[in-house]
Amino acid sequence: MGFALMKGVAQNAGAIGGAHIGFTDADGQKAQAAAAELKGVVYQSNTEAAEKGDYIFLAVKPQVLAGVLAEIAPVVQKRLAAGNAPVLVSMAAGWSIEKIQAAVGGTAAAARIMPNTPALVSKGLIALAASPQISGEKAAALETMLKGAGAVDRIDEKHLNAVTGLSGSGPAFAYLFIEALADGGVLAGLPRDKALRYAAQTVFGSAAMVIETGKHPGELKDMVCSPGGTTIAGVAALETGAFRSSVIKAVEAAWQRAAELA
Repeated sequence: MGFALMKGVAQNAGAIGGAHIGFTDADGQKAQAAAAELKGVVYQSNTEAAEKGDYIFLAVKPQVLAGVLAEIAPVVQKRLAAGNAPVLVSMAAGWSIEKIQAAVGGTAAAARIMPNTPALVSKGLIALAASPQISGEKAAALETMLKGAGAVDRIDEKHLNAVTGLSGSGPAFAYLFIEALADGGVLAGLPRDKALRYAAQTVFGSAAMVIETGKHPGELKDMVCSPGGTTIAGVAALETGAFRSSVIKAVEAAWQRAAELA
């Protein structure tokens, strides 16, 4: 996910006056490959990255973050004292801004983001919560950077667990639906490759209709359902299987799991 976001930053470099991207990773070869693809640099340690970066993207798992923050804390403190502290940007579930600041021993400028995997193709949704220590100018610059990976939405930090359950986990639910939709096409006689293409494009186009028309999904659904027609028969079958209730419960389960990680 960190690479996906940096890929978006690199693609959006013109909008932010150029981008200088550096990577550090426990797997040196992985960092080298990422830097080569995006014409970036490789830092030899997390400490070096914290010394040189203006925005430090913490793209690590929640259970690893404590160690990373402890490693870079002295550098962050030094830069805070000098008045040129970096902005820490975390995507680790369960780590609040307050907890991140406490881990580096001060009131560092910090932000939390919750991206999703479509960021890999610049179609992601990135929810952004920023601490008061981030100036309006730096917050705006961060938002502009992230826009290369998809849509960016500012949100209160208290809603990030819900965002995790909906848009963070949501692509997996959408992929299940696309797969099932394609299976239905195969059952009806379509070749597998065409069924999958039609299913994916149908979901993609339907999402675009919601976003671009501003109409409620229920209204758009009603536009497709003619009286006694094929679509209403299919909708009735979905309702028999508790389709909407199952989706709601899936988001609820993911949201509750995100809260447990806090």
